[in-house]
Amino acid sequence: MAEPVYRPILVGRRGELEALVHLDETSAPLLAPVLDVRAIDACTVDLLGRLPSGLLPAVDVTALPDVPESELVRWGVPLVPVIGLAESDRRLVAHGVAARAYARRAVVRLRTGQDRAGADATTTAAERVWRLARLVPEQCDLLVDAGDVCCPADVRIAEPRVRRLLEWARRHAWRSVTVAAGGMPPTVARLPVDEPVRVDRYDWQLWGRLTDLDVGYGDYGVSCALPDADSPGDRLPTLRYTVDGAWWILRWSRRGGRGDERFADLCRTVVSAPYWPPTGAAFSWGDHEILRRARRGAGAGSPTNWTAWSTSHHLAHVLGALSRPARDERPGPWRAGHDTPERGRSGRPQRGGETRRAG
Repeated sequence: MAEPVYRPILVGRRGELEALVHLDETSAPLLAPVLDVRAIDACTVDLLGRLPSGLLPAVDVTALPDVPESELVRWGVPLVPVIGLAESDRRLVAHGVAARAYARRAVVRLRTGQDRAGADATTTAAERVWRLARLVPEQCDLLVDAGDVCCPADVRIAEPRVRRLLEWARRHAWRSVTVAAGGMPPTVARLPVDEPVRVDRYDWQLWGRLTDLDVGYGDYGVSCALPDADSPGDRLPTLRYTVDGAWWILRWSRRGGRGDERFADLCRTVVSAPYWPPTGAAFSWGDHEILRRARRGAGAGSPTNWTAWSTSHHLAHVLGALSRPARDERPGPWRAGHDTPERGRSGRPQRGGETRRAG
């Protein structure tokens, strides 16, 4: 079986899980998703059990109380535990049990914004993980999580921190090393409506600056790295459509009428755009669903559906970008040009048909 080339960090909600459920048998073995689970319910466990063959998710329950119900081995589905350096002794032992029950490995998630105690202290914390979980470095995939990286300043700050952690990582025989970051702005509710808005993927640019270190790529899909960043009250029809180096964010209030009509108009804008893939609906399950709505072959769906279709396209696009053999098609060393504004947390991206990139 092929080794995964892409490790997206996805919120363990129905939308993201539906996108994974609809992966084809060729793409599934190339992904090793990390699921941030923030609530345990029957739907989550059911969808985990429906994932395609060859797709083994890693599950992070750090946000859940340290109680028996959050012990992954009790869920009864194949998975890989995600381990943080600050986990309790009890949870480390439970993660070790889950690791041995399924894939005999784990993901160690090292967050650059939280785990900054220095190389020796980090080694001590990692050795505690291996001891209590009864694992060795060769059974652990290291995930260096740079968190929220959504402007040029964030990239400049994150790069040296990540490089220091990767220098530390070379001391140990990890099974693999991946760098992940999230480039989506904390909220899209402030963006203009009724026009496509281009937002740079600074997570992709950060990884481009690290290609000399030969590390794997991860991101936060089409979501922000900050938990609960998007307003739950914003129910405008929305798609976040991934292209090379950017997203096109489309939020539609146009026509002011029925949701089906507004979403059909939004989808027609996507399928008629220059960035619509040449293979069209065959590109991903999400693109198939978008084309159906553009032709008014189905209803508008819900925010959960919009997330699922956006995520499906995003996963397919990133896998395609990572599979390109020519290095010049990957993101090169990044630097801000003199005319590049620093977008910051509120997000002041380029609009409409502009395609100018940073750098």
